[in-house]
Amino acid sequence: MALGMGPRARDSLVFARWDGSTRAPHWLTQKFALAMDALSFDCTLHALRHTHVSQLIGAGMDILTISRRLGHASAAITLRVHGHLFTNTNARAAEIMEAAFAAMRTE
Repeated sequence: MALGMGPRARDSLVFARWDGSTRAPHWLTQKFALAMDALSFDCTLHALRHTHVSQLIGAGMDILTISRRLGHASAAITLRVHGHLFTNTNARAAEIMEAAFAAMRTE
């Protein structure tokens, strides 16, 4: 906006060139790596992506929403890659069913 170009469209690229065109695929990865080196941090974009998914799963976000955020073609891909992050799901499922049956008995 400061350049007089107005607000960007809602569907525009996050890390686009000034003219809105697409950058080379590894541009952000390279820039991020340079920044982390300058700060003496041992962190990659891939690690941040994995942390993001881990936090969403830990907070109880559904797999379909997570999959869409990641840009995966299907939730099956997300589950194949990140399924190991779901813990104690069987116990939680049992708790949910027990609560449902308990509610039916009191009605």
